Amino acid sequence: MCFTSQTLQEAQDAEHAKSEVSPLLGTEATRGAPNASGVKNATLRYDLPTPVVAVRNLVELAQYAHLCTIMSNMHHRRSGYPFGTIVDFASDGAGCPLFCLSPLAIHTRNIMEDPRCSLVVQMPGWTGMANARVTIFGDVYQLPPDMHEAAREIYVEKHAREKKGEWISGNLVFFCMHRISDIYFVGGFGTVQWVDVADYMATKPDSIVAADPQQTISALNAQFDGPLRKLLCRKLRPHVDEAILISIDKLGADVRVRVGSDYSVERIGWQHHVHNQADAIKELEGLISLNGSAIARPRSDVRTLL
Repeated sequence: MCFTSQTLQEAQDAEHAKSEVSPLLGTEATRGAPNASGVKNATLRYDLPTPVVAVRNLVELAQYAHLCTIMSNMHHRRSGYPFGTIVDFASDGAGCPLFCLSPLAIHTRNIMEDPRCSLVVQMPGWTGMANARVTIFGDVYQLPPDMHEAAREIYVEKHAREKKGEWISGNLVFFCMHRISDIYFVGGFGTVQWVDVADYMATKPDSIVAADPQQTISALNAQFDGPLRKLLCRKLRPHVDEAILISIDKLGADVRVRVGSDYSVERIGWQHHVHNQADAIKELEGLISLNGSAIARPRSDVRTLL
């Protein structure tokens, strides 16, 4: 479901007109042309999703993000300063972030005063600045009561499949970043791109990502923990203490590798596109059966997430 109905749009238009917020700054000319060369080269070289698909996948994979709001006058301190906090979130069918917030929280009160926010989403299993993240800029508004049940179902689907009857209780309110104004994607050092909002909202995540990716990743880790470590030992290092799949897409998967106290992220490319858990199991079985052929690519060279 997409929370883009005419009723919500009209309510937000009225609220936006009352808020007297200054126009957002920045145009294509002032920002400069997107620095897409690093993304494009990495995508072609390592068979990665395009940046817009990578962002869409990242929003689906991540369960938590940093929400940045503007401190309001009601707190009597630091008014006008940015206020960052970690929140869980989901997204609707168009990729608009959804939030379930307490009305007593500082960030909720900030949003009620000024809807301008940014949401920083980073890859699961974050290991450092070479890993991918995206900043989504937009205006966040409270959803009308008749949309709360649909929002709750989306939230439960992502965060609480096993506890549907117990999750999201109490005095919580749903919000949606309905007006996305810009998207800034960083795939790693020197790999950055402004992603067109219309392209983002028209793009669907990979089917393997849209269908409960955390359960898929957990199942793959449980089944392939030992074989994957042995494979990476043969190809990358004499000894690997830990190898955990942290993200997946139709073209490959990312593995967080620990050797002692050092971490890195390696990319495994599929031989064929995967669309579901069964496909991923078949691909991993096939790759491991190749007896350590060159299937792992160091993420330090890719410098991008997906």
